[in-house]
Amino acid sequence: MSLSAVVPVWNGRDLLARLLDSLEIQTLPVSELLVVDNGSTDGAPELARSRGARVIPMGRNAGFAAAVNRGIQECRGPWIAVLNSDVELAPDYFATLAAAGAPFATGKIFSSGAPNLLDATFDAVCRGGVAWRVGNGRADGPAFAARRPIASPPWTAVLFRADVFHSVGLLNETFESYLEDVEFGLRCAARGLTGLYVPEAVAWHRGSSALGPWHSETVRRLARNQCYLVALHFPLSHWWAILVAQLLWGAVAARHGRGLAWLRGKLQGIRGAAQLRDTRDLTPPDYLSDCERTIYHVQQATGFDSYWRLYFLLTSGGAK
Repeated sequence: MSLSAVVPVWNGRDLLARLLDSLEIQTLPVSELLVVDNGSTDGAPELARSRGARVIPMGRNAGFAAAVNRGIQECRGPWIAVLNSDVELAPDYFATLAAAGAPFATGKIFSSGAPNLLDATFDAVCRGGVAWRVGNGRADGPAFAARRPIASPPWTAVLFRADVFHSVGLLNETFESYLEDVEFGLRCAARGLTGLYVPEAVAWHRGSSALGPWHSETVRRLARNQCYLVALHFPLSHWWAILVAQLLWGAVAARHGRGLAWLRGKLQGIRGAAQLRDTRDLTPPDYLSDCERTIYHVQQATGFDSYWRLYFLLTSGGAK
């Protein structure tokens, strides 16, 4: 089996070294390693080159989507793994995912330095256009123990058949970074393409190592890209859920001192959404309802965040 791996990188040399160490001991080895450099200044691309990677320079920080797309276009193998540069993989990670036989698959990803704390399993998005990385910040437990079909894998550490990109396309570069993988998942759902969450495959992720989860630039891009998701994929009949979800998320941002960043992102997103109208690709309503039920039941099983408790209270969603 020929496996290509694409790793976008923007600094983080020491974290990249840990990923490269974990790639070298995979029981299903990588045949081709492409590190796409978004303008690093700390020696990360030089390290990658010294470890046998092919380094593709972008010349600037073009964002996650553009870097990954460039790497995918350069891949030659029938299987393509996309990896964050701050992730570490168990030695059998690729072998376990490949054996699942799905068009794409991802594993159970823990937070680095917290042995039982989850970083990611799969993504679900509510009818209001806000996504939850299911399990993020939760202790591992029965809710995350079973394999399940998914349409939206986090692109933290995911394995694809290369032909998926022929049918779905590449990441939407309008998003730059954040939620571009969720948007790809919505396109998969629209085409009835299903992958697999495989909890036996384990990885560890540092998470938001470049800027941090509540950096003003992170919040601005998330707020903007939520608007893009809605413009591209959501019916206007969901207007109440959309309004509730977006305003509640703004309140969370304000609580972290990022209210102005959220507002800037929303204004940019509303302006930019008009340019996306001609490329609308509505998500099947059944998929959004299923996602919302998934969020509700996992939250119910593991303890409601205040955001989701208020969202479901105000929209009467999820419980049906």
